[in-house]
Amino acid sequence: MKETGKKQDRRDFLRSIGRSIAFGALAVLCGSLALRRKCKLSGGNACATCREIGSCKLPEALEIKNLSSRNLVWQLDATKCVQCGKCATTCVLNSSAVKCVHNFKLCGYCKLCFGFFQPGANKLTSAAENQLCPAGAIKRTYVDDPYYQYTIDESLCIGCGKCVKGCGSFGNGSLFLQVKHDRCVNCNECSIARNCPTQAFSRVPADKAYIWKGPARDA
Repeated sequence: MKETGKKQDRRDFLRSIGRSIAFGALAVLCGSLALRRKCKLSGGNACATCREIGSCKLPEALEIKNLSSRNLVWQLDATKCVQCGKCATTCVLNSSAVKCVHNFKLCGYCKLCFGFFQPGANKLTSAAENQLCPAGAIKRTYVDDPYYQYTIDESLCIGCGKCVKGCGSFGNGSLFLQVKHDRCVNCNECSIARNCPTQAFSRVPADKAYIWKGPARDA
């Protein structure tokens, strides 16, 4: 009887240990899943380490939790953008919510604007055949010799980024792309962000919805 009692005690002890291990594993799994759900609220960029099992850091998770309590919107970081053209073709809207914007404080008001003119343009005029923009969305206005001002007609802009690439390659980089929030429907998963080759899209607080390049102004 004594030997049987000892075996019973050992079995109870082992069962107790097994239950403790099982509950511990379940708690870790639930915690991991909860952190991953929070990470998705950041757009997948703020906590990229969560993609690797067990690598999530608590401070990052807490920061994402704080972000999730605010109203977040999608935005494009101009410093990561490579003007691949996907903003024009992968947005769920027929006319992309991504538009070119112009920071006049950076602009050189050039007579030969590489964001406006086709490379090797025959004449520096506003004729359609001389313009780089396929939609004719950039308006060129004479200011004073030799200065011209370039403004964006957002109703025509398709977000292709051709003007941005030209301006960035040979000019001051005053033209850049941004998600315009009077158009964006703020999808749970942005199709442009999913296709962006440089992960330039992320969720940002709605009260700071624009990542302005150079001296800031209202976008």
